[in-house]
Amino acid sequence: MNRNRNPLVITAAILVALGALVAYFSGFYIDWLWFKSVDFTTVWSTVLVTKIQLFLIVGLITSLVISLNIFLAYKRRPLYVPTSIEISGLERLRAQVEPIRQWVFLGIVLALAYFGGTSGMVFWREWMLFKNSTDFGVKDPQFGLDISFFAFRLPMWQAIIGWAISTLVLATLASAFIHYMYGGIRTQVQTDRTTVAARVQISVLLGLIVLLKAVAYWFDRYALALKESRLITGLTYTDVNATLPAKAILSAIAVVCAVLFFANIIRRSWLLPAAGTALLVVSSVLIAGIYPGAIQQFQVKPSESSKEAPYIQRNIDATRAAYDLNDVVMQDYNATLSTSAGQLAKDAATIANIRLMDPNVLSATFRQLQQIKPYYTFPESLDVDRYTVNGVSRDAVVAVRELNIDGNPSRNWINDHLVYTHGFGFVAAYGNQVDADGKPNFLVGDLPPTKGLGTFQPRVYFGENVPDYSIIGGKKSNAPVEFDYPDDTSANGQKNYTYTGQGGVPVGSTINKLLFAIKYGEQRILLSNLINADSKILYNRSPRERVAKVAPWLTLDGDPYPAIVDGKITWIIDGYTTSAGYPYSRSTSLATATNDALTANSASITAQSNRAVNYIRNSVKATVDAYDGSVTLYQWDTKDPVLQTWMKAFPNTVKPKSSISKGLLEHIRFPEDMFRVQRDILSSYHVKSSAAFYGGQDFWRVPRDPSTFGANAGAQPPYYMTVQMPGSATPAFSLTTPFVPRGGRENLSAFAAVNSTAGPDYGKITVLQLPRSTNIAGPSQVASNFEAKPEVANALSLLRQGGSDVVLGNLLTLPVGNGLLYVQPVYVRATGNSSAYPLLQKVLVSFGDVIGFDSSLKGALDQVFGGNSGTISTSANPITSNSSADVASALQSAKQAIADGQAALAKGDFAAYGRAQDRLKAAIAAAVAAQSRK
Repeated sequence: MNRNRNPLVITAAILVALGALVAYFSGFYIDWLWFKSVDFTTVWSTVLVTKIQLFLIVGLITSLVISLNIFLAYKRRPLYVPTSIEISGLERLRAQVEPIRQWVFLGIVLALAYFGGTSGMVFWREWMLFKNSTDFGVKDPQFGLDISFFAFRLPMWQAIIGWAISTLVLATLASAFIHYMYGGIRTQVQTDRTTVAARVQISVLLGLIVLLKAVAYWFDRYALALKESRLITGLTYTDVNATLPAKAILSAIAVVCAVLFFANIIRRSWLLPAAGTALLVVSSVLIAGIYPGAIQQFQVKPSESSKEAPYIQRNIDATRAAYDLNDVVMQDYNATLSTSAGQLAKDAATIANIRLMDPNVLSATFRQLQQIKPYYTFPESLDVDRYTVNGVSRDAVVAVRELNIDGNPSRNWINDHLVYTHGFGFVAAYGNQVDADGKPNFLVGDLPPTKGLGTFQPRVYFGENVPDYSIIGGKKSNAPVEFDYPDDTSANGQKNYTYTGQGGVPVGSTINKLLFAIKYGEQRILLSNLINADSKILYNRSPRERVAKVAPWLTLDGDPYPAIVDGKITWIIDGYTTSAGYPYSRSTSLATATNDALTANSASITAQSNRAVNYIRNSVKATVDAYDGSVTLYQWDTKDPVLQTWMKAFPNTVKPKSSISKGLLEHIRFPEDMFRVQRDILSSYHVKSSAAFYGGQDFWRVPRDPSTFGANAGAQPPYYMTVQMPGSATPAFSLTTPFVPRGGRENLSAFAAVNSTAGPDYGKITVLQLPRSTNIAGPSQVASNFEAKPEVANALSLLRQGGSDVVLGNLLTLPVGNGLLYVQPVYVRATGNSSAYPLLQKVLVSFGDVIGFDSSLKGALDQVFGGNSGTISTSANPITSNSSADVASALQSAKQAIADGQAALAKGDFAAYGRAQDRLKAAIAAAVAAQSRK
């Protein structure tokens, strides 16, 4: 029976092993099929070949070095060892190992090769950067080396040195153990504790380790340019005058110490190597520890600002260059607090584009008005873009109507993966228009889509909310399987469809069916008769995931956004090249720098990883076709050496900037995460003087988001809007942010906007710096003032009663009227109805110390600016008004001006009283003018 059972056991074991191998290697094949479907197989093969090369080279060398030393230690074992208690214990160990010694040695060789090779594969990115290094054309100020040495070559040299030292340490320990095991090292005898062979072998290994330590000390000198200290990044006064020479001295001492170990080959005493090692340890404590500490304490600290001034300046210059802040335009902005009639007349372009639709509030509104069916959905946070309508560029809140499998009442495998395969449609609402009820005014929507933006392919097979896989296509027939969209004119109330795009991986063959059945653990892939020879399978469908796979060297923005480009729904994803090797540049954590109230609370925005960088460029614009899933990478920053290096590593994967179509250029925008990082750095590094930087009195911070409360309130996110900055000839679609002083106060310090319109000014950051002597309220203070104003508080209180709730939208800051205008939309949502959604009902505005609150933006502005803000109602402008309303608004402004004047007199504030009288006169004039128009 045992003889009959053995073949069965062996057969079963073979089958299990084969099954495991098939499951393991099928992943490679399935991955290759995916890369083939997007025409990026060179990326797959380049990464795989590089990893295999590193695995073989590092694994074989690691195994060879350690195994060879084990073999030599065994071969040079003493033939006779005197008997002792210690030797007797080792004899029993040898007796157990000896029968299987060759197998143990083979296992060690293979294990070392595997673990060494696996550790080497991790450094494939560093190796490719090292091999394809491109010069920055800029030299560091201390060593005179091109920045590329620190960014591309130093990390690889440090990795090689660390690996070599680790390998030799393991070889030394393994050799010592073998010598000890076979009597070459005897710890319990008084003399000749090591044999000649053991002494020579271990001396050579220790000498090589110390020699490599000398090399490591030398490279540590360069690493000081990247060192983070309390004050700055890079070398400080102490580093240059104490640590730097100390590292060079320690390197020389280590060389001497290595020579002493090598000399021990012909000597029979460990005294000199031990003395050399002791000298190295004592020197590292004295020269590299105590001496720099003394320099810092007695020379630097008494006059730190002057001693560190040149090094602080290096840090400022390098940081601004590394984060692309050298061309930031700083403007003094003497913002006024006073208001007068017609004050906004010169800012008509900005006022006409004030975005009242908050993309982070309107998701529920989009779902209720445009979701149509429960198996569709919209993301939690919508996107902001712009479209040309009737020759005028209009800001729009946009989203894709994606598939929501969880909302389908008929869940089963066929419906989930073969029938409900795609979303349908693109929805866009004007950023500054609503109907009489406060609903968004949709530029395009419904099913099938309206033609507000022309004709486009509406089907969304690739998006942010799709099934993990769908099987589509197949033979065309009169009875398509895929659900397309609901249609009342059809007999069964729906339109069906058969996919005709180029996307997807063929799944019709038996082998492919089998492999995908194994991958997804689903036998019906193999058995279903709905899957035929022409069927395809879609997987890895998220736009961000697709770009990450074809460009694993990119850091991607957390918020891909959709746009209609050349008749297609196209996902646009911004790609960043980063480095942690720019000398003297301040290091920042991507997770920390990009964290704000939006990224922390929105499930539809991917947070950045907690990775430290000190160089970043928005070097790539990537697109993913929502219908066929094709991925395209475009070079955006043509001067970025990091991108140029990766383009050499992966040739022909990134298209030139000139290939970007006009339609795509119209929807390119400056990325949010890039701006978040830049504003975080700019909050300190707008200061260009080393003395001012050391003092730190003029540092800024991003204000807390007024919509969140408490000590843990997140930072206010940046906002897209069309704004005409002071001194600019035309308005531009921009990404904006305010700044407040660092240190607790909430008054406004500065306002920054980056041009997000593709063209010569794209990426230009303009900062309006407010006078330090003027107390301009910041966003949090303005939000508090809104709630503190009795008329506003009472109105909001009434809106919050009777089964309703108030939702405050984004608080926008705009530099208009020679001052700062704040605008905040107020939405109302019913609380007793699960299908309720926010509707725009009121608008809050503030300028100086005056607040306006009305059902229209124009009405609120007129209240602030003496009954006539200078704005004009047009068909493209949401600022609706009529003569009766203008009269009422002017009278309300007059009443408020009288009240403010009396309050100013009571306080003895005659300046405020004078401003109130000016507003009263303007309000009366506006009321008379409005009355005459009746």
